[in-house]
Amino acid sequence: MDWSDRHCRYMWRLLSKHALLYTEMVTTGAILFGDQAHHLDFDAAEQPLALQLGGSDPEDLARCTEIAEQWGYSEVNLNCGCPSDRVKKGRFGACLMAEPDLVAECLAAMRSAASIPITVKHRIGIDDMEDYPGLTRFVEAQAKVGITTFIVHARKAWLNGLSPKENREVPPLKYEMVYQLKQDYPELEIVLNGGINSIDECKQHLQQLDGVMLGRAAYQTPGILAEVDQALFGGDPGPTPAAVIREMLPYIEGELGKGQRLSHITRHMMGLFQGVPGARRFRRHLSEHAIKTGAGPEVLEQALALVTDAA
Repeated sequence: MDWSDRHCRYMWRLLSKHALLYTEMVTTGAILFGDQAHHLDFDAAEQPLALQLGGSDPEDLARCTEIAEQWGYSEVNLNCGCPSDRVKKGRFGACLMAEPDLVAECLAAMRSAASIPITVKHRIGIDDMEDYPGLTRFVEAQAKVGITTFIVHARKAWLNGLSPKENREVPPLKYEMVYQLKQDYPELEIVLNGGINSIDECKQHLQQLDGVMLGRAAYQTPGILAEVDQALFGGDPGPTPAAVIREMLPYIEGELGKGQRLSHITRHMMGLFQGVPGARRFRRHLSEHAIKTGAGPEVLEQALALVTDAA
């Protein structure tokens, strides 16, 4: 949340033509009672794109799924993995793993509302839930209503005692549980999430599983996505970070013309030159100048000139 907005996704799509992109989690209330365009608009270039929903009311989720299909999304994903306190209070996110039958009711309603794929993202468990038996009970309940794609974050979520940040780092990763899930349910599409930081790791996991989802690695070091098309899809090599910045300039000009601030876009680009000489100067220039009133594409061009290997 607050990371994979439409500006970020537009940049990601420049890096990889084939990866499936996901929105940040959007609550049903935000869609039904808020500014739909703000929450749902995207550039056609972002496709294929999945909308990730947060909610626990079957009727509301069905309505939002119908809206998502009309809006042009390729998939709708129900989030049962987010450990945020505000999510828990709203009865969605990871706390829903304690109510597999309710989740199944929600997913069944979503499937009946649209023809696009409906998927679910979840943890391997929460709190004191039995480890593997609890996980399989949850998965089986969703499979019974026709869900075939499960995106599994290979950590438990401790809703009592750990902060959301700690829940992304402290509970141990148990990839073997996700591998076992695929072995026991070969007919299901099992996608792994959690702690994956390189394309080599992706390749390793893909020997056992159907897919991998990158989170923080894709945001903090977005250049990793430039390797995806060639390494995982047999496509062409991705662009250099400098080429991505140059391709972003027309988009930025268009967004500034609509009233967007430069910093709202460039904040997602800070990690593009991670590990390259001049990367710190690049980040500092953007941090200091993109926030200024009237800042335009020239700020990004100036920052690019500070990177030694920009080509």
